[in-house]
Amino acid sequence: MNYYNEIKNELINNEITKRVKDYSKNRSDLTTYYNVGKLLSDAGKHYGEGVIKEYSEKLIKELGKKYSIRVLYKMLKFYNFITDKKLPTVSAKLTWSHFDELLKLKNINSIYYYMLISDQQNLSVRQLRERIKNKEYERLDDITKEKLMSKKVTTVEDFIKNPIVIKNSINKEIISEKALQRIIMEDLPSFLKELGNGFTFVENEYKIRIGNSYNYIDLLLYNIKLNCYVVVELKVTELKKEHIGQIEVYMNYIDKNLKDIMQDKTIGIIICKKDNKFIMEYCSDKRILNKEYKFV
Repeated sequence: MNYYNEIKNELINNEITKRVKDYSKNRSDLTTYYNVGKLLSDAGKHYGEGVIKEYSEKLIKELGKKYSIRVLYKMLKFYNFITDKKLPTVSAKLTWSHFDELLKLKNINSIYYYMLISDQQNLSVRQLRERIKNKEYERLDDITKEKLMSKKVTTVEDFIKNPIVIKNSINKEIISEKALQRIIMEDLPSFLKELGNGFTFVENEYKIRIGNSYNYIDLLLYNIKLNCYVVVELKVTELKKEHIGQIEVYMNYIDKNLKDIMQDKTIGIIICKKDNKFIMEYCSDKRILNKEYKFV
């Protein structure tokens, strides 16, 4: 078998397909580079690893500079990844450029995570690169990572990051909940993405009346996947036990006065400067989540 001619024909056919059928060029790229990777793997078994350098030099002369040694190694790595992990299908939303970013990662479970969110959230390559840079996977808890590793069912709550990254444009220490809220509102879309999937904004400083006094929920959100309201309370201190009681009152108020019969019970998220695992250990309400924040 002439491995070089097979590889050259795969690449030429891919170039033709991309010019003639623009709508299918992504699938053509992935299929072609997988096939080339397989051929390189087989050729390497027969002729040694040096065959990649030899083939690259020939391809550059005949087809152009873009088929460097580095690029051919990427195709081989792509083939090995798909084969070793026995992936049955590759999402049509993921391009070769997505995989170029993903295969730079060393942790296979982080690759699975970023593949999942790229597919679910239709991330561009630039957005994917930003999410990797922000170390989203590293900020998931160990239970969620274990679920991803064993391919167990995950929930929306699993993907709320810890700590939550908040962009601080004023670059000053924040000493009040009001100031923290204003910073979040400056770039609300980024904050909602930090929380994960399906979160939408309802209102900040949401006014509720309890008895003869008025209270204000820092952020009232809705999650379309969980089909429920989400009460968010912001704290610029360490988590305290009274914060649990406060958010429970707000959650119960929303359930009684805003939630309808078709919606699920309200959940609560306390975002604070410092976690207190001891308090959360004795919090019996599993609808309440506690996350830290950090500024960038």
